[in-house]
Amino acid sequence: MSSILVLEDDVNVNRGITFSLEKSGNIVFSAETIQAAKSVAVVNKIDLVICDINLPDGNGLDFIKWMRQQNKTYIICLTALDQEISQVMGYEAGADDYITKPFSLSVLLLKIEAYFNRIKSSNEENEIISRDIRVLPREMKVLVKGKEVVLTKNEWKMLTLFLKYPKQVLSKKQILENIFDIDGEFVDENTVAVNVRRLREKIEEDPAKPVYLKNIRGLGYVWNQEVG
Repeated sequence: MSSILVLEDDVNVNRGITFSLEKSGNIVFSAETIQAAKSVAVVNKIDLVICDINLPDGNGLDFIKWMRQQNKTYIICLTALDQEISQVMGYEAGADDYITKPFSLSVLLLKIEAYFNRIKSSNEENEIISRDIRVLPREMKVLVKGKEVVLTKNEWKMLTLFLKYPKQVLSKKQILENIFDIDGEFVDENTVAVNVRRLREKIEEDPAKPVYLKNIRGLGYVWNQEVG
């Protein structure tokens, strides 16, 4: 599951992109102005930005420059002009890729999928550390204070999901859709609570007073430690 910001003032285009990305299991933030996009970006971890150039409150290139100063988020620039100068300006502003309007939604989705596949492959080679927890993705090992703990498949998927989005609240619905293999069996929100409890028993020093995986009443769960 990835976090994507769509900055596009054409309501129909925005809705089409947003719907398709959400259908693929992503967390999507939709904005029609630069101001709204900045408000989203300053409080959420964004993995990828889709940014139009002509916007009602400014030039999308300015937002791309601002976004590039904030972090290393991957940026795809949308432009209605199939001209080399537009492409050059996008790259100079900090865009990583571009696509010209009118565009095929399928092509855009393939570009996004290809990027996240590259990132996934790269991340699997690196270890993940959060306080006293060390995760080795390639070996599928979890060490707590240097001692290995054995997780079930769903516990492993849940842990790596939260480590990917530290400090970000994930709803029970989002966890269900991205963690559990339903395969036609009935799985409800209580399944999330049960697996959270079991995971806490394995990684928390005191499961009754968790410091890693906290419950945000009425919203969901959050990984409450920094990840490096």
